[in-house]
Amino acid sequence: MINLTGKSAIVTGGARGIGKATCLKLASFGASIVVADMNPDTTKATAEELKSKGFKAIPFVGNVSVEEDAVKLIEACKSEFGSVDILVNNAGITRDTLLMRMKKEQWDAVINVNLTGTYLVTQAAIKVMMKQDNGGSIINLSSISGENGNIGQTNYSASKAGVIGFTKAVALELASRKVRCNAIAPGFIATEMTEAIPDNIKEGMIKAIPLKRAGLPEDIANGIAFLASDMAAFITGHVLDINGGGFLPGGGH
Repeated sequence: MINLTGKSAIVTGGARGIGKATCLKLASFGASIVVADMNPDTTKATAEELKSKGFKAIPFVGNVSVEEDAVKLIEACKSEFGSVDILVNNAGITRDTLLMRMKKEQWDAVINVNLTGTYLVTQAAIKVMMKQDNGGSIINLSSISGENGNIGQTNYSASKAGVIGFTKAVALELASRKVRCNAIAPGFIATEMTEAIPDNIKEGMIKAIPLKRAGLPEDIANGIAFLASDMAAFITGHVLDINGGGFLPGGGH
């Protein structure tokens, strides 16, 4: 049974989609939540929704790719809840286009949020986690595109592949301090980010998934909750694929 009572959790990109589902899931298992996102309205609304359900939550508005914001985020969690036990690096963006048309600002934007943001928040968090008797658990969001690559996503695929390498290196560096670091690689998930994909393309993507459906944000949140918990106490440096079988030989995305 997953039990996160007494633990604090930071979820970046926590106001919507996978992030919001993760906030709700971790809170349902007893964790106190810092909802971290860039939009003040949606960030506050998600925190208020959690509190209306009887959960402990605070909003934090900031940009993970800004070092000062990353440091303040960790300080806010430590100040409010007394510890930093779980970090979910979920914040991410896309700027999809073919490589031949990609502008450097499109490349930089995706790398800065998806990869550099993960580095900055993790670096700030481990300075607290390393001093805690119980260490901590870090879960980074990668993607099937970071494992397989994807047409029109050289920037996104590179950022998410980088997250996998980063995760494994952090796991090795911090294992002796009881800090675990794992990653989740979602396949096609029905979120606001994927709504912009044309229907005919989405239908083709779903058809290629062996389980014949798009993933839900809750599917990813379930995996995050497991990796954050003591049920995964002997798991670190692992990449958990949650994609309906899309990473299997003969599967697709």
